[in-house]
Amino acid sequence: MVNDKKKITIEPVTRVEGHGKVTVLLDEQNQVTQARLHIVEFRGFERFIQGRPYWEMPVAVQRLCGICPVSHHLCAAKAVDQIVGVDRLTPTADKMRRLMHYGQIFQSHSLHFFHLASPDLLFGIDADPAERNVVGIINTDRELAIQAVMMRKYGQEVIKATAGKKIHGTGAIPGGINKNLSLAERDYLLGDYDQMLKWARSAVHIAKNYTEQNLEMVKGFGSFESNHMCLVSGDGAMELYDGGLRAIDKDGGTIFDHVNNNDYLDYIVEEVRDWSYMKFPFIRSLGSDDGWYRVGPLARVNACDYIDTPEAEAARIEFMALAGGRPSGITMAYHWARMIEVLHSIEKIGELLHDPDLQGEDLVLTGERRSEGVGIIEAPRGTLFHHYRVDENDLVTMCNLIVSTTSNNEPMNRSVRGVAEREMNGQTEITEPMMNAIEVAIRAYDPCLSCATHALGQMPLIVEVYGSDGTQLDRRIRS
Repeated sequence: MVNDKKKITIEPVTRVEGHGKVTVLLDEQNQVTQARLHIVEFRGFERFIQGRPYWEMPVAVQRLCGICPVSHHLCAAKAVDQIVGVDRLTPTADKMRRLMHYGQIFQSHSLHFFHLASPDLLFGIDADPAERNVVGIINTDRELAIQAVMMRKYGQEVIKATAGKKIHGTGAIPGGINKNLSLAERDYLLGDYDQMLKWARSAVHIAKNYTEQNLEMVKGFGSFESNHMCLVSGDGAMELYDGGLRAIDKDGGTIFDHVNNNDYLDYIVEEVRDWSYMKFPFIRSLGSDDGWYRVGPLARVNACDYIDTPEAEAARIEFMALAGGRPSGITMAYHWARMIEVLHSIEKIGELLHDPDLQGEDLVLTGERRSEGVGIIEAPRGTLFHHYRVDENDLVTMCNLIVSTTSNNEPMNRSVRGVAEREMNGQTEITEPMMNAIEVAIRAYDPCLSCATHALGQMPLIVEVYGSDGTQLDRRIRS
């Protein structure tokens, strides 16, 4: 973290996936005039997969990330399903993919909450950084640390059983899946199920208690009213794998509902700004000033009508009471919503493990070949879009990805600005806890910055060449 008189730079932003930095500008009265989250890496997946065969997409594009590869794997597979002419999978294929997805939600949320976010919640934002980390959790509460590790491990085992391996699996293929769940795999996963359900309940209580006990603080901590977007089922239930696109306003009013995958560009626009490699999506009908929205656990719990598993639904009802039934704008309540989804995911895993369709033999379908496909899924961090066009040689000619964190770009920047003003306005000394507070607001969104580094247009590029003695040999700039 670098601190000078007029500009504070937090680099890197810690305990998030990927690379980013925050800059805060102060005027002569030490008032915040600008605060931004900058994404400083560029991956280029939308470009370099062009010219590759479409059937590679589920395996290739998941290399965007080692934290949420399952989400990209499944979303790409859903898009490719359309290209091979399959609109509905076999029961075995559909349920295997869903089981894989719930395993991903379970492990990713557990990883973020316990390993990345909980040090701030349990020790305090202003605690000693030497203690405020995962090692501090281990030293302070060994049982909680074990719970965190074992919950993530369980989700990874679900992924391994459905995708073939824990990271960058190959289970979903065009039109279906390449394996079913053996009875041995089912029984292995059922062996730890009761403990996982118990731990998921306790995780909800931890997040709920933190929010309620610190309610006055979190209400003013990078919080604001906003639009929300997510997938829902036909009857409005929370739907994490496949549903219609819904957006609501700050009061819960409907902006659009049950939008078909292939029509997403009629509703969502992506804006580019020159200070970040991450785009800024907004709802077309509302325009860029008012059409930005939030995605992820907070949006999903706010926007769904109900959750179709009993314990998670009871937890959702308690959550909604926080704002009197209206959508909650409390940024730190993302953690509570995230743990509700952990509980929902383990309940769904339990249902699926008892479903005999998982041992079915009918795994793959084919249909009439198409030239375009759109997949939308609810990744742990929010709504994820994969859109491909292919030519007559089966090669990808266009790829557009709107990643969950991209949709949260404007909200994250608003939270950064709000917390910076709260902590730094009028202060003559900028302290580590003040800067960590900004990071805490960012971590509430659980951003995956690597996934979100896409851009449109010509991007600035600086290439520098250094010799072995550190001398700069050459420097080229493309503005």
